[in-house]
Amino acid sequence: MTDFGPSRKMSPAKLVILGRENCGKTALCVRFITKRFIGEYDHKKEVTYRCRKTVDKEPIDLEILDTANKDCVGSAATLETSIKWGSGFLIMYSITDRSSFESVSRLKRLIDHVKQTLGIPTVIVANKCDMESGRVVRTEEGQALASDLRCSFFELSVAESSLAVVVAVEKLVREVRLEYQHHLLAMDRRSRMLQMRHALSRKLTRSKTMQW
Repeated sequence: MTDFGPSRKMSPAKLVILGRENCGKTALCVRFITKRFIGEYDHKKEVTYRCRKTVDKEPIDLEILDTANKDCVGSAATLETSIKWGSGFLIMYSITDRSSFESVSRLKRLIDHVKQTLGIPTVIVANKCDMESGRVVRTEEGQALASDLRCSFFELSVAESSLAVVVAVEKLVREVRLEYQHHLLAMDRRSRMLQMRHALSRKLTRSKTMQW
């Protein structure tokens, strides 16, 4: 990773977990942070988890927003507020719930609309692959959707594998980190251009003064 110096230290990466209810959003957050699996949750408010992790041998502070179930199918204004806050997004669905799969495209479009740009770091996670007998969304459907939306895709079981959860979230962290680097480089380019313009302006001013 490029060293941008102390003044360019990255602020905490803000990750937003989106998806319909009962797709495993809270279980994924807890699994990633603690490696423990707890199957039943019933929270009514958004919860922000804070932790420090090491990704690619570099420590990074994370703030992970677990959106409340009601917000995933309800208030667009509340969702937009969460999206404005975030710098990276993990959209979840359950392979046993087609409506949760169908909501993925809508959520991705909302992210693009709120952020007013394409290429926002986004990962799609299909959960509950351990429940094969209840599957209603094929793996190929998830892969095709992720390809269309230009997102990374992971099919996993939060219940069975903490490693799979870590791999998916760390992929998002890498994308957020890369986007931050691109932002810094763009700022540096703009700064250099402004400096060149100021230098040219001063040179022209001196030249006119000498002519007089």
